[in-house]
Amino acid sequence: MLSQRHLVTSLKAFRLFSASARSSLDLAHHVFQKPQAGESNGRPIIFIHGLFGSKQNNRGMSKVLASQLGTTVYAIDLRNHGDSPHVPEHNYDVMADDVENFIKNRNLKKPVLLGHSMGAKAAMHLALRAPDLISAIISVDNSPNKTKLSEKFPAYIKYMQEIENAGVTKQSEADEILRRVEPSLPIRQFLLTNLAREQSGQALRFRIPLAILKESLPHLGDFPFTQSDTVQFGGPALFLRGTRSRYITDKSFPIIRHFFPNYKLMDVDAAVVNFMKSLD
Repeated sequence: MLSQRHLVTSLKAFRLFSASARSSLDLAHHVFQKPQAGESNGRPIIFIHGLFGSKQNNRGMSKVLASQLGTTVYAIDLRNHGDSPHVPEHNYDVMADDVENFIKNRNLKKPVLLGHSMGAKAAMHLALRAPDLISAIISVDNSPNKTKLSEKFPAYIKYMQEIENAGVTKQSEADEILRRVEPSLPIRQFLLTNLAREQSGQALRFRIPLAILKESLPHLGDFPFTQSDTVQFGGPALFLRGTRSRYITDKSFPIIRHFFPNYKLMDVDAAVVNFMKSLD
């Protein structure tokens, strides 16, 4: 029989484990301020990148949104990306925790969450879990479905690890290795934005924790809620998809409508500004 002492010790250990497993992180970010002149709709935007991305990738669009909408845009680095901390746990529960912590720590009033791919699922998860915290979401190229990720993602990580193992010192050498798995130059250039050199002359290494992200891949096609759940986000929700998107298809509409009854779907990438203006 478990003694009282052992029970108390076990419960304390469980609480410590639970707290550490779900402790939120302070995320690295860039702030793009609204201009002095012009109207503001009063809704800050939190721009959330996708897998292998960072706040750097969203600088240009963040500047455009801040300028055209007269508001403040926060481009963030999710955990295990960019300049944010590296931790073993990487799933939508903890990513939503991090974004919620970011909002509350800065006293942001009803921000709009703009997420791409992995960042879109993190945004959708937070919207369903804490609907009163935000005013609207914009999901770029993802839906609240459980979807198998492209087989290219584990292949990317494999060859990125091969780049590190090869000890390359030039980006051209890294690109040559990555070319074996990805023929598209823009995609290779995007992946290689994560390369960094600590000191002159040293080998290039990726600033993202490849081993952690490799282990997390099975979780990233998942979604924490199913159609049997009654949670909903009743605020405005815009879903943007590319015409060849495999993550937002016509079969996605029922589950999108289930979770986000006030949704719009657009097939054009330039729809964000018009959607934001329509919120007034």
